Amino acid sequence: MTVDPRSPELTAPDFVAMLHASPMCVLVHDGATKNILWANPAACEMLEWSVAELRPLKANDMSSSAQQYDRVLGRAWLQDAVDNGASRTEWHYRTKSGRVIPTDAVAVRVELAQGPAVMVQFRDIEREQEVERRLRLTTTWVDALAHHTSAVALMLDRSGALRFATDTAVAMLGADADRPLGLLGDHATLRLDGRVTAWPAARDRADPVARVQLEIPARDGRAAVWLEGSLERLAEGDGDALLMLLHDVSERVQGEVRRERELHRENYLARYTAMGDMAMAIAHELGQPLAAAGNFLAGVRPGAEALEADRVVYGIDSAVRQIERASTIVESVRAFVGHLEHVRQVADLNDVVDECLYFVRLRAEPAGVDVRFERSPSPVPVRCERVLTGQVVLNLCFNAVDEMAECLPHRRQVVIGTGTRDGAGVVTVDDRGRGFPRDPFEESFTAKDHGSGIGLALSYRIITRQHGSIWAERRADGGSRFGFSLPSAEAT
Repeated sequence: MTVDPRSPELTAPDFVAMLHASPMCVLVHDGATKNILWANPAACEMLEWSVAELRPLKANDMSSSAQQYDRVLGRAWLQDAVDNGASRTEWHYRTKSGRVIPTDAVAVRVELAQGPAVMVQFRDIEREQEVERRLRLTTTWVDALAHHTSAVALMLDRSGALRFATDTAVAMLGADADRPLGLLGDHATLRLDGRVTAWPAARDRADPVARVQLEIPARDGRAAVWLEGSLERLAEGDGDALLMLLHDVSERVQGEVRRERELHRENYLARYTAMGDMAMAIAHELGQPLAAAGNFLAGVRPGAEALEADRVVYGIDSAVRQIERASTIVESVRAFVGHLEHVRQVADLNDVVDECLYFVRLRAEPAGVDVRFERSPSPVPVRCERVLTGQVVLNLCFNAVDEMAECLPHRRQVVIGTGTRDGAGVVTVDDRGRGFPRDPFEESFTAKDHGSGIGLALSYRIITRQHGSIWAERRADGGSRFGFSLPSAEAT
């Protein structure tokens, strides 16, 4: 190397000034005794000792007490630098206040005028080690998330393309981990609030988080998979990234489907068997007006004798009234069972019982049973499936009427009551019959020849799925009380 003769040479004080200004800590040890000869300000500041205080200290005075930082090992490390020119290690120094500081230390042999020495340069790596520890831990977590967890995690870009998926997610999507995953829509149907939606709508909803559902269709003999979770927008320097965290809810969804099917079946049984009960109840009542109408018309049929005009008009008008009565009966039945869908609505239990009374009295009249309605003086609003609740009322009343038909005439009375109790609307049906020998809700369907086809067990399910309760109890003066309660609409 050619030195410019015009450049001044650096002097020893210049090198001392540079070491004083360096943020790197420097200690100078005697090559033979390993005693400290000098320390720069950075080293004094870190170790909290002055140069004068450092000079008499030995390795055990200023190093960690751990076995790997024993004085013998420290001297061996410095001697290795003397013998080989340089040696590097991680050394834990102890400050004057007792704090232990991990450092990256390099020992280098230098030739001084008084003989060989060892210059040790070191820096605090405590923060670096903590960052490295956290990075290793994070890497472990990410690896566990990606390969060893049952969680479903997807990373998507703004266009809806899949940039990352956990192993579980790849398997559920039926994708090839060694190929680009493509768009989310290529693998699954995206839903918001239970409705099928396009990716842009879900992406825009994530501000910053939205609830989403995924339906992975059935394929290759596998059942459909339902996932539910969150879509979260993550701010990235090169554009939006979106994280989707999901969990498998297939079992829950399939259970809901099964329950919905059972519900439809119950609704079908409740409505159509109730129509059969009503048909039996109105057969006699409907036959009377039709027979009377036929008789009236037969009386005005042209024959041998001449008929007076007034007699013809009377006969025809009477027949029309009887036919209208029959029509009213049919329309009443049609109005009651015409709504086949189950609809949750607010209804007054007084009105529900009123709608049923016509049919109950039709059932009771041939058996000579007196039906009395003790109406609540104020409305009893509940949230219920009105038609199904009415059919439970019919079932309880028909059973009570059938029981009364087996009793002595003076006991044939059914009392229907409405009211409120403990924040719920209540309907009760009292009879004066023989009571019941066992729990009447154990059997799914009645064993009586002319009983309700719904059965008390089905009535129980109709009421309890509406968060109500249904019961039966013996009355103190004989007979039974059947009743049910539904949560008050005002309370809910």
